[in-house]
Amino acid sequence: MSYVVVGAGPAGVIASETLSRRGHGGNITLVSGEPEAPYSRMAIPYLLAEDIAEEGTHLRHSDGHYENLGIAVQHERVASIDAGAKSLSFESGGSMGYDKLLLATGATPVRPLIAGMDLKKVMSCWTLEDARGIIANSKPGDNVVLMGAGFIGCIILEALVARKVNLTVIEMEDRMVARMMDKTGGDMISAWCNKQGVNIMTSTRVTGVSENSDGTLTLDLDGKDPIGADLVVCATGVKSNMGFLEGSGINTDMGVLINEHMETSLPDIYAAGDVAAGFDLMTGKHDVHAIQPTASEHGRIAATNMAGNRTAYRGSLVMNTLNTLGLISTSYGLWDGTEGGDESVSADKDRSKYLRLSFKDDVMVGVLGLGITQHVGVLRGLIQTRTPLGKWKDVLMEDPHQFMSAYLACAQDASRRAA
Repeated sequence: MSYVVVGAGPAGVIASETLSRRGHGGNITLVSGEPEAPYSRMAIPYLLAEDIAEEGTHLRHSDGHYENLGIAVQHERVASIDAGAKSLSFESGGSMGYDKLLLATGATPVRPLIAGMDLKKVMSCWTLEDARGIIANSKPGDNVVLMGAGFIGCIILEALVARKVNLTVIEMEDRMVARMMDKTGGDMISAWCNKQGVNIMTSTRVTGVSENSDGTLTLDLDGKDPIGADLVVCATGVKSNMGFLEGSGINTDMGVLINEHMETSLPDIYAAGDVAAGFDLMTGKHDVHAIQPTASEHGRIAATNMAGNRTAYRGSLVMNTLNTLGLISTSYGLWDGTEGGDESVSADKDRSKYLRLSFKDDVMVGVLGLGITQHVGVLRGLIQTRTPLGKWKDVLMEDPHQFMSAYLACAQDASRRAA
C-alpha cells in the first residue's frame, strides 16, 4: 500500500505520523512544495520578531524524526493528478503513483489586482523565504505599510512592531479583523493599536504602488493623499491551493469538498487542512476553516480513515483567538449572531473590554470577546455541546459576564440527570 500526502504543513505532517503509528502496512511519502524542513507558518511572526531562529519554525525538531517513522519527505510541487491512473505529475517532470492520496496543500496568498504589486519591495509574509526577504529589507525606523488587517495581517502587525519600524496599516473594510469581529470590537482594536503608535487606516483602498528613484515606494489611495514607504507587506487574504486539481474531476468550491470521512468526490483521495471545505459544526454546510487546530484534527482523522478505520468528523467550529499588541480578541461559532436569535452585550471602550453572546432559543451559538481572558474555554464548550441554558439564558441576557456561573449550574444539572 502506497500512501502519498501532498503538503507538509500541520495537516500533512500529522496525517503522515498518524499513518505510521497506526501500523498502516505500507510506505508513506510526504510531498513538500518548499525546499525547507516541514514548518509552521504560524511561527513565522516569531522569526520576524527575532524571538526564534529559523529552526524554531520547524514542526518537528528531533534528528531523523520522519525517517524513524518510515516517512519519506520529497521536495516537489505537484502539477496535476490523474485519478484514473492513480498518479501525480510533478512540475519537475517526474511522477509518482499512489494507492491512497491526501491533499493537504494549504492556501496561497492573494494580492489585489492593482499596479505595482509585483515590485521587489512589495512582499507577502507566508513562507520562510518571504520572512527572509522582510528581514533583509526592514530595519528599525523604516516606514513600512501593511496592507490588510485581517487575522493574518494582525499577527504580522505585531511582528513588524517588534522590528521597531514605523508602521501604517491599510484596511479596505470599515474595521480591523472584519471576519472575526464586529464594528464595535474592530474599532476598539484600532484604537488600541493607535495608542501604541501604529497608524491604522480603515475604509481605505490602495489603488496603485510605484517605485521612486531613491528606491522608496509611493502608495496611491482612493480619495486620500498618497503615502510613502520603504517596504510594503501584503496580507490581503489567501485562497485554497487547488490550481493543480484542474481537470482532475475532484469537486471543489471555496476548497476541496469533503464528506464526514474526509473523502473527496473521487475514490481513495482525501483532503485536509486549509485546502479542504469540510462541515461547519454550527451550520452543517461546507466551509474552509483556515486555523491550525482544524488542520491538525483534519490530518489525524483523514489518516485514520485512510488506514481503514472509519471515523466520522463532527465538523469544525469557527474559533479565533488573536493577540494584537497585548489585547486578546476571541470569536467562536456564529459570532455575528443568527436570524431570529438574541444577543447580550457588555462594552467598556475605555478599558478595551467587550463581550457579546449570541443565542438561538436558549442555546449559546456565538461569542465575541475582547480583553476577556479568564475561562473563555467555557464559552467554547457551551457552544460546542449545544447546552440548553434554561433559566440561565435570562441571567446571561442581563449580564453576559455570568457565563461561568451558568456553565457550572448547567454542568451540575447534567450530572444529576445522568445519576
